[in-house]
Amino acid sequence: MAQSYKSESVLQRRIKNFKKIKQGYYALLILGGLYLLSFFNPLFVNDKALVVKHEGSYYFPAVGDLFGGIFRTYHLDGTTFGQTSGPPHYRALKKQFEASGNSDNWVMMPPYPYGPLEVMLDELPEGVNPPTAPDSQHFFGTDTQARDIFARAMYGFQISITFALLVTVLSYIIGIIVGSLLGYYGGKVDIFGLRLIEIFAILPFLFIVLILVKYMQPSFFLLASIMVFLSGWIGITYYVRGEFYREKARDYVSAAKAMGASDFKIMFKHILPNALTSVITFAPFAIIINIKSLVALDFLGFGLPTPTPSWGELIQQGSQNITDWWLIVTPLFMIFITLTAVTFIGEAVRQAFDPKEYSRLQ
Repeated sequence: MAQSYKSESVLQRRIKNFKKIKQGYYALLILGGLYLLSFFNPLFVNDKALVVKHEGSYYFPAVGDLFGGIFRTYHLDGTTFGQTSGPPHYRALKKQFEASGNSDNWVMMPPYPYGPLEVMLDELPEGVNPPTAPDSQHFFGTDTQARDIFARAMYGFQISITFALLVTVLSYIIGIIVGSLLGYYGGKVDIFGLRLIEIFAILPFLFIVLILVKYMQPSFFLLASIMVFLSGWIGITYYVRGEFYREKARDYVSAAKAMGASDFKIMFKHILPNALTSVITFAPFAIIINIKSLVALDFLGFGLPTPTPSWGELIQQGSQNITDWWLIVTPLFMIFITLTAVTFIGEAVRQAFDPKEYSRLQ
């Protein structure tokens, strides 16, 4: 009896090849897992309690911070638990309940009970000024505002990766659409399109950021929009345009035209899947560029508004306080690990999509 074999698509073979490259595959699993876990940071690194039981009622303050606070349905005041007005101080509340000896009232804090925005000047020993060195309570010390560096670095990881992914995806969408039109139609469309792209390419990115920051408050989405529309999509456009110029001369495109397929169908159903190889292999390195761009903007003071947790802002503090080594070592170490993992992923993707059998990673 003849044995039947299930055919594999080109994409399936490439995914199988990617999994064989252990450096990139494990880097993707680890980095992807940490990024997904970072959305639950409020449950692990937070100055708000996971659960508070007070006078027979249960409260879940930390849950309200999940996914940017979309689950925040109530605002708790300190007077709710017998403290002064204003936000509750849950670490102090836990000590208060434990000292009272009332087992009906209790507080469950996250494993690391410090928040990225929490200023702890009142908790420092008398005569001690921030920043303070790492100790058993603050793993990586505190910054110049007495905020926990480990908490700020962890939240900064999520912000940096999210920013890079958002800019990369939007840049790819715009770049693929524009590059497809220029490469497929060519002629005057290509000539005038390239002239417009050249105008965008020569715009001074940093000067535009300076002008916008002067007249409006910088935000996550504003910076992402500037990155996308001023520079992010241009490189992708050139790649896709060149691939379309090469692929549209193939016989399968002529056959599709002869069968009456529309231009849209030919571009995005027939040509685009065959033109994405070089674009996909470039994606991880685009993520690296976007992470570094956000860090650079935050370092220069033109990035995310304070007190947003940011690697670049921590590096800026470290550059101004050279003797306090923990301010700069922590963000640089996290940047190094993150960019190294993304580089491994990018090299593995390049090798998996490369028709050659061997590459530098082997």
